[in-house]
Amino acid sequence: MTSVMEGVRILEVAEHTFVPAASALLADWGAEVVKIEHVERGDAMRGLASSGLAVMGTTVHVLLEHSNRGKQSLGLDLTTLEGLDILYRLAATCDVFLTNKMPSVRTKLKVDVEDIRAHNPNIIYVRGTGQGERGPEADRGSYDMLAYWCRAGIAMGVKQADYDYVPPPPAPAFGDSIGAMTIAGGIMGALYHRERTGEGTTVDVSLLGVGLWSMGAALALSLQHNVGWAPPPPHSPTGNPLSATYTTKDGKFLAITCLQAARYWPEACRVVGRPELATDERFADADAIRENVVAASDAMREAIAGRTADEWRERFADFSGQWAMVQDTLEAASDQQTVANGYVQECHTAEGTPFRLAAAPVEYGGQPAAPRRAPEFNEHGDAILGQLGLDMDTILDLKVRGVVA
Repeated sequence: MTSVMEGVRILEVAEHTFVPAASALLADWGAEVVKIEHVERGDAMRGLASSGLAVMGTTVHVLLEHSNRGKQSLGLDLTTLEGLDILYRLAATCDVFLTNKMPSVRTKLKVDVEDIRAHNPNIIYVRGTGQGERGPEADRGSYDMLAYWCRAGIAMGVKQADYDYVPPPPAPAFGDSIGAMTIAGGIMGALYHRERTGEGTTVDVSLLGVGLWSMGAALALSLQHNVGWAPPPPHSPTGNPLSATYTTKDGKFLAITCLQAARYWPEACRVVGRPELATDERFADADAIRENVVAASDAMREAIAGRTADEWRERFADFSGQWAMVQDTLEAASDQQTVANGYVQECHTAEGTPFRLAAAPVEYGGQPAAPRRAPEFNEHGDAILGQLGLDMDTILDLKVRGVVA
């Protein structure tokens, strides 16, 4: 893997997933990331025992690993003058300052743009927020469940009309992880801009903004027709029997998305064991298929219900149209394409315990990035302070007084 971020140093003052996962991606691609943690408890994620219905494992905190792999950790009290001085000295050595602190907290801690740039005028200053940097709620915290999922229209975009509940996100840190990828891309663009112009700009990404972008196509249609976006009713005909999801004999699901139904219809009929449908006049061309879509869909549904998912994998293997099995996360992790491309990578804790993580979704040089483990709390504290020129007596004195962990 080409370490495209090698030589870039990032200073992070952030917690949870949304913002830290961005620098985790950059660490996968070669950046050096110094993570500043609360001097006593560390990143709040370290104390998280569960996430919705997902209870953390007892040996590996995989959610912490997901968003903090490959970093260095320093526990630092930013409410002290000495702790702040250490932060400023670190900022002077870095290319990027990354934070998810709210505006009022940044002001209180003296880590806002002007504070950091007083010690490094060309540093790229990056803010990850819930609802954006402007507006009446700029100083209000949020989570991806709120700003990304509920507020941006995504929850209503998947909620069926007869549901008496709002569907939750499909995974812990779902919007956070997508938002983190957005931040990582923003940082890389800012680094490129500075390389060309010498100017260190600011980068702002919010969960609300990322959610709206994720719904961008639906949002455009909603604004055009002045109707809020909602999914079609279950099993409603789409006008295309080859753009639908069908249930297999063993209760799995086969998804087919062939937008040119007439082109793929004869082949699909042979694959599902109904070759006579290929010459049925009701399905002779695109218009006929559209007019008789209920009959065509019923025929497909009946045929696909007659075999198991594994049988359909085998029968559809050489189908020239587009299809996929609907998989859970364990099936997705063992998918032959996942394995062949290294989309899931193995890591080991400091004690050698193995665990697996999703790889960064961008490859450089034709190889997936191999993530390294997250740091233990304050694992690199002494080394980072030593790089700033502090001797051991000074470091021990700061420890005794609680300035550093």
